[in-house]
Amino acid sequence: MNSERFLAARAPTARAAAVTLLGVPYDRTQSYRRGAASGPAAIRAASQSIESYSPALDADLEEVALVDAGDLDVANHAPAAMVDAVAREIERLDDATQPFLLGGDHTVSVGAVRALAARHQGLCVVQLDAHTDLRDQYEGNAYSHACAMRRVWDVVGDDRLVQAGVRSGVREEFAFARSHGRWSSDSLVIPEVVLTALRRRPIYLTVDIDVLDPAYAPGTSNPEPGGPAFNNLLSALTRLRGMRVVGLDLVEVSPPHDPSGITAIAAAKLVREMALLFASR
Repeated sequence: MNSERFLAARAPTARAAAVTLLGVPYDRTQSYRRGAASGPAAIRAASQSIESYSPALDADLEEVALVDAGDLDVANHAPAAMVDAVAREIERLDDATQPFLLGGDHTVSVGAVRALAARHQGLCVVQLDAHTDLRDQYEGNAYSHACAMRRVWDVVGDDRLVQAGVRSGVREEFAFARSHGRWSSDSLVIPEVVLTALRRRPIYLTVDIDVLDPAYAPGTSNPEPGGPAFNNLLSALTRLRGMRVVGLDLVEVSPPHDPSGITAIAAAKLVREMALLFASR
């Protein structure tokens, strides 16, 4: 267990939690510059600089049964073994709790989706990200973070992946998204027809911090210019309020590449807002 818990989070107890935070300090699948293994600790530390109350939502984390379960010990695992470890840990959690992963690189999402798809029939995945992450392999590795959503598609299948904010990838990835996903765009504004379909489904929500323009989040493995501002991302998340979110994550915070610490602070605020928006209370 990391010695510092996330803002307003309780230690694990026998009582069921509405939201269970779980750090996955792993960056062995990052392709450009590593550092996301220190993301969970940095997000927890940065959370001490913000308040538990959200003025935008008029809600307080003190009112949520939020538990911080610490970090998985996966630093030395091969990527496939790390995915298996995440899946096993999610399977151990009570059905009533929402797992909320703090990454770590984006491959951590694969294990969570695998476990939750077995529990929630018809699971859809909403990905807010600068990158398609739909390569079948990258540099010979099928578990590269550049392949994370392709491995997710292996689990959930066609018409179950919604991508928003995507503005980088190879031509074949965009073609794959059009053929096999439900919706993919560089816009964060998901069409109402797509939102209507999502309201009937359980959802896994994954947010890669690089969806933001690097001016707002420089501390990430593959920063991609041309993204939205922080408040635009918050607005996009708020439009998902009321959805049946059964699991979520925030990934790719890489503190070594941001001496200012602003990326971790942005991530901590996103964790607060996401927990308040989607917690089952």
